[in-house]
Amino acid sequence: MLTNKKVAFIGAGSMAEAMISGILAKNILQPAQIYVTNRSNKEKLDLLQKQYSVEVFTNLQDVLPKMDIIIFAIKPKDITETIEKIKAYTTEKQVMISVLAGVSTSCISRLLKHEAPVIRTMPNTSAAVGQSITAIAPGSYAGEGQVTLTKTLLEAIGEVVIVEEEKLDAITGLSGSGPAYIYYLIEAMEIGAKEIGIDEKLAKQLIAQVLIGAAERVKSTDLSSQTLYKQVMSPGGTTEAGFKMLENYHYQEAMVECIKRAAQRSTELGKLYSFVK
Repeated sequence: MLTNKKVAFIGAGSMAEAMISGILAKNILQPAQIYVTNRSNKEKLDLLQKQYSVEVFTNLQDVLPKMDIIIFAIKPKDITETIEKIKAYTTEKQVMISVLAGVSTSCISRLLKHEAPVIRTMPNTSAAVGQSITAIAPGSYAGEGQVTLTKTLLEAIGEVVIVEEEKLDAITGLSGSGPAYIYYLIEAMEIGAKEIGIDEKLAKQLIAQVLIGAAERVKSTDLSSQTLYKQVMSPGGTTEAGFKMLENYHYQEAMVECIKRAAQRSTELGKLYSFVK
């Protein structure tokens, strides 16, 4: 399905690189099929070309008309300016994939001023190791074929779920931003490990496997997360003692508010572009 397709990434930040890395690792695309541009950071383009052997470009009018898929991997605030620059070189035959938090498919269609299929997605940076969970939502002009094409492409970087677009702000706050919350937890565990005398290398190995094991346990059972953590605790034991400290510092409440605020921010970003005609 993707053998002869050419894909352009508009944006060369961490998400674009994570996707490129994951896609190439799974051999879904070859480096010569991937084209990358950004607004001004030539140094980053040179780095991507050197590391992944992908094509980089700045001449929009020569490259974009030849693309089958265009992936918007820029900051949401830059979407209006970016599409204004490229829309003359796009067509309704191209599939537009957006990884922008908060920006709706209808907004992108209005900016493009034509009826190209637009599919809004929310991967996460675990794409770099093929372990993203990506939610995709087709816009009004996207048909089954374009959704299948997008799903096939993004399955190279992990699991894919198809959802209604109205759910994407909430998903952004949960799984789109989710890796950052986990890395923050890991950092705390690393600090704790150091303070109790465990060296950095060993701590990293222990913590990573704890998280991998816990994740696999969650995926392999119908038991609730509450049941699972209670299974680890025994009255008067070490886990209970540590757990009480988490409760004292309102760890769970903080995480709930963290997710809600991130989802809310995605909605706020969308409202910034709701006026686009």
